[in-house]
Amino acid sequence: MLTMDMRNQVMKFLEGKLELKVNGSKTAIHSATPEKIDFLGMELQAVPPTVLCPPMSEKAIRARKKYLRQKEVKAIELRNARETNRKKLGLKILAHVFNKLKQSGGFKFDFHIENQVREIFTTWADEVVKEFLGSLEEQSNWYRMLSAGDFLSLRHIRNQLPRELVDSYDRFQEQVDKYIKPVKARKALEEAERRIEAEEEQKYAERTVEELTRLCKKVDAPIELVRKAVNMAGFTNNMGRPRPIKLLIAPEDTDIIKWYAVVGRRWLDFFCCCHNFKMIKIVVSHHLRFSCLLKLAEKHESTKLEAIRHYTKDLKVSDFNGIEEMHFPTEREVKMMGDENLSDPKPVDGTLSLALIRLASDESSYSCVAHFCDRKDTIVYRVRLMQNRLNVNPLDEKKWVPGMGAIQESLNMKCLPLCPDHIHDLYMGAISLQDIDCTSFVDVD
Repeated sequence: MLTMDMRNQVMKFLEGKLELKVNGSKTAIHSATPEKIDFLGMELQAVPPTVLCPPMSEKAIRARKKYLRQKEVKAIELRNARETNRKKLGLKILAHVFNKLKQSGGFKFDFHIENQVREIFTTWADEVVKEFLGSLEEQSNWYRMLSAGDFLSLRHIRNQLPRELVDSYDRFQEQVDKYIKPVKARKALEEAERRIEAEEEQKYAERTVEELTRLCKKVDAPIELVRKAVNMAGFTNNMGRPRPIKLLIAPEDTDIIKWYAVVGRRWLDFFCCCHNFKMIKIVVSHHLRFSCLLKLAEKHESTKLEAIRHYTKDLKVSDFNGIEEMHFPTEREVKMMGDENLSDPKPVDGTLSLALIRLASDESSYSCVAHFCDRKDTIVYRVRLMQNRLNVNPLDEKKWVPGMGAIQESLNMKCLPLCPDHIHDLYMGAISLQDIDCTSFVDVD
C-alpha cells in the first residue's frame, strides 16, 4: 500500500503542479527481482548476493588446490636444493680446513674468524632443526627409528645391563618422546584442519541465510544496445568485426584518433559502475581500437599491420614539436578500469552522433564560436550528423537505438569556426554543442 500511495502522489504532483501528461498504461509497479528497470541508460535489478559475488565453482576449487600443491612441491624442491648446497659448501670448508691443518700444522691469522664461522654454522643448524620440526613426516620417521625395536626395551635384557646404562637409555627415550614424538604435532594439525572446516561450514551457512533473506542491486549496461549502436555507427560490420568508418576520411590523423577516443572514454566513464563492465571494455578495447587502426590504414592506403607498426596499438601520434601523445585509452588502462561509482552521468552519445569535417578555405579568419572566446586563429569545420548520413529517423525505434540521443537536424551541414583549444575540447568531450553560439555559424559553399 505504501508503494501505491507513493505512486499516486508522484502522479498527482506531475499532473497537478508541473502540468505534465503521464501515460497511465505504462505507469505501473513492477517487481524488482524478476524484472529489470531502465534508469539513465542502465538496467537495474534486485538479485541475490551470489549473483554479484558468485562462489567458486568446483572446477575453480580443484584448480586452486592443484596450484597450492604445485606451490608446496616447488617449496620442497627449493628447500632440498638449499640443503644440498649447504652440504656441498660444508664439505668444501671442512676439506679446506683439514688440508691447511695437515700442511701448516695450524692457522695463523691476524684476525679471528671463529665467531663468524660459529655463527654461520649455528644459523644453518637452527634452520635445519626448524625445518625438521615443521615436517610431520620427518618427525615420524626419526621417532620410529629411535624408539621401535630396540633390545634395551626388553626387561630380561635390562636386568642384565648396568644400571647407569639403563638410566641413560631411559632419559634418552624421555627426550625423544618429549621433542620428536609426533603425536602433539599431529593433534595440532588435525585441530587446525577441523577449525578450518568449521569456519567453512559457518561461512556456507551464513551465505545460505543471506542468499534467502537479502537482495542486492545489480547494475548492468545494455550490452545489446551498445552493440547495436556500434554497428549502426559503422564501427563493425554485420558479422560484428571492426571496420573503418567511411565518413572520417577527411579529418587529420590526430582528429580521427580523438574522435574515437572520446567515444570510447565516455562509454568507459559512464558504465564504470556496471556489473558487466567487462563487455564494455571489450567493445572499446577491441572494436573501437581496431576500427580506428583500419580507418588510418585506409586513409594512408596501407595495411593494418603497417598502421599498427606506425601508431602502435595504443594509437600514439606526434604533435608539431615531435612529442608523442596518446588520446585513446591504452590497453593497460582499459584493463585496470572498473569497480567505480557513477559520479557525473554525461551523455555517451554526443560525439558518436556527429563528425566534424575540416574545410580548406581561403576566407578571412572568423571569431571562435565557443562562448567567451574571441580568438581569431580559427579553422572552419562542417557538421555531419549520423542520422542524416544513415538516412534514419531517430524517432523510429526499430531502426534507431532506443535511448540513444540525437542532435537537432537543423545543425547538419552547418559550418562553425573553432580555435585549436576548443576543437580539442569538443573532440575530447570537455565541451559540447551547448557551449557553442549557434547564431555565429558561417556560410561556406
